Amino acid sequence: MTQFLIRTFIKDYQDIQNPIIREKYGFLGSAVGIFCNILLFIFKLIVGILSGSVSITADAINNLSDAASSIVTLVGFKISSKPADQDHPFGHARVEYVAGLVISFIIIFLGLQLAGSSISKIFSPTPIYVSWITMLVLSISILVKFWMSLFNRHLGKKIDSTTLNATATDSLNDVIATSSVLISMVIFYFTSINLDGFIGLIVACFIIYSGINIIKDTINPLLGEAPTTELVDKIHSKILTYEGVLGLHDLMVHNYGPNRCFASVHVEVSAAEDILESHDLIDRIERDFILELGIHLVIHLDPIIKDDAVSNALKDIILSILDEIDPILSIHDFRIVQGVTHTNLIFDITVPPEFKMSDKELAYLIDKQLKTQDESFHSVITIDRNYIPTMINTTKS
Repeated sequence: MTQFLIRTFIKDYQDIQNPIIREKYGFLGSAVGIFCNILLFIFKLIVGILSGSVSITADAINNLSDAASSIVTLVGFKISSKPADQDHPFGHARVEYVAGLVISFIIIFLGLQLAGSSISKIFSPTPIYVSWITMLVLSISILVKFWMSLFNRHLGKKIDSTTLNATATDSLNDVIATSSVLISMVIFYFTSINLDGFIGLIVACFIIYSGINIIKDTINPLLGEAPTTELVDKIHSKILTYEGVLGLHDLMVHNYGPNRCFASVHVEVSAAEDILESHDLIDRIERDFILELGIHLVIHLDPIIKDDAVSNALKDIILSILDEIDPILSIHDFRIVQGVTHTNLIFDITVPPEFKMSDKELAYLIDKQLKTQDESFHSVITIDRNYIPTMINTTKS
């Protein structure tokens, strides 16, 4: 069914890198969600009213909230597909995350309302009527919601959509919630034990829980989460495949929404190479990244001296000092400035988040150990910690 709907309503459905095709995937997921949830709401509301069951009515309202969420998703995909403009130079793709956030607030609000009704039902229970029609509607609802979870999960993975993945999770929660309602109806039918208010409260808790989870999934990319290890490794590996690239550092990745990834990096090349050839290499890497990975990459070219014996020897000294302090530390942009009375060793240190020593302590320790080699050596260190460079200058004037 999923593949049939995709092939029927999305032309060129395999071209998922195309923003227009991606928007159509979002529209399809939203349209199916609106249609299925409204039907489930109508049937469950009728059954809930006729049976006097607050848990079924709560489940019906949950389906209505899901339909409203699908409408928000539909609007979110429409706005997020708008091209960049003067006020939004990086596009509108983050609106999709905002849509997910709105959905979460709607879900939590309805969950709180239903929790209040269920608590009242626990303290003031009323008789309920259970029939085979009630059982049938709930059973069909479970099957439909399970399919919707698989459907949205497939679409979400296909286009890497946080909103559709959140919708898939919400549908799976609905399967659990409706199954609980069905179990309570079966128990009442055979034992006359009325668990309606308790099950309604459980359903409400599931609704609130799913809303909180969606907030977690959408707030991180809005705040600016770190890139995944897989993405960082992919960028590193691809850049290093180009002949003439000696190394790279200071990679920064910014996510402005699905398929709106911007990155910058420093790429090291030999200073002996012709500057025009090196510039052509950088242009080629940037062009390949946007065409093959959809990443808008900006590269800063760093020429490094490879064959200077004095510079290489001093660099080895720094590497040895860092290895004694902690092997996880690394350096880049190493260069020296020799003077009459002293020699400046200028370099950047990449410090991972797990390294606990302060920047000043690290710079002091390096400079202290460096001077045991030669009193005329002074260090000028830039420490890169969490992509925020801090200049530590220990050079004596």
